[in-house]
Amino acid sequence: MTEVRRLKTKETAKEKRDQTMSTEGIIHRRISTNGIWMHVAELGKGPLVLLIHGFPELWSSWNYQITHLAKHGYRVVAPDMRGYGDSDSPPDPASYTILHLVGDLIGLLDQLGEEKAFVVGHDWGAEVAWHLCLLRPDRVKALVNLGVPFRPRSPELKPLKFMNQVFGDSLYIIQFQEPGRAEKSFSRYDCLTILKKFLLVDAPDLLAAPPGVEIIDFLDTPSELPPWITEEELQFSASKFQQSGFTGGLNYYRAMDMNWELLGAWQGVKITTPTKYIVGDKDLGFEAAGTREYIKGEAFKGLVPNMEVVVIDGHHYIQIEKAERVTSEILSFFGEC
Repeated sequence: MTEVRRLKTKETAKEKRDQTMSTEGIIHRRISTNGIWMHVAELGKGPLVLLIHGFPELWSSWNYQITHLAKHGYRVVAPDMRGYGDSDSPPDPASYTILHLVGDLIGLLDQLGEEKAFVVGHDWGAEVAWHLCLLRPDRVKALVNLGVPFRPRSPELKPLKFMNQVFGDSLYIIQFQEPGRAEKSFSRYDCLTILKKFLLVDAPDLLAAPPGVEIIDFLDTPSELPPWITEEELQFSASKFQQSGFTGGLNYYRAMDMNWELLGAWQGVKITTPTKYIVGDKDLGFEAAGTREYIKGEAFKGLVPNMEVVVIDGHHYIQIEKAERVTSEILSFFGEC
């Protein structure tokens, strides 16, 4: 089942960055999948490319990729993930396990009439994409993941206990666990300011606040925007979060221990999907906790043996900041698969 509407959205970023193309012609619809209604943006004809966003983002974080991949002969679909934008947002964190999120995408593929898809994920979208390949490799032709590497499941420690022991309770993930805590601290700011604090963060270390300080208060608000994003683009996203709130996205973090409990049967299983992993050398945490060494080392490639690793100049939201380079990497890789 689908609800369809065609929107002709204005090109808002062209004046500030040449690589932005008009999003006119994108089809917007809501599709029934896995017990929820999921909003998707779709453009183009050809092999399917599924673009999966992270926190705190929407389908529109892929604007450049949608238009350019469609221009190069792909059918491009970018959903608002469960809990975001115009998709349904169940209130219970237990409705945001990795099995729910992967299930949403399998149902989406079924409703689109597609047996397999090329997949691109970023941030939490990358985490979901890794597990889509882990749980249902039969539905993925090839994967490009941005920012978040695949990490092995500890057979002994749940992730929150491990993070608390290693990084302390000021880590943003730990702060996000208590229902209502982050929402209360976020309420001191308008949605546009919150997005600026997260999307424009410039910190290669782990995202952690000093003791007794909420992460949203700790993050700076940039005085001016970089050339790769516009006030209009941020305003569009802010208007959606003003309607939905941030609880849906925060619930992904609140389900992390539940994911550990559910994934025991896949302990030690490798991801065999053809993969390109791209990360910015100034990404959050890239220089902390051995992340650089892990990404460039043999352990990561041992878990994802059919993988190419690409490190480029950039920060966390690299599909926006380095849109042209990332899209070129996607096109070249999918063209070979």
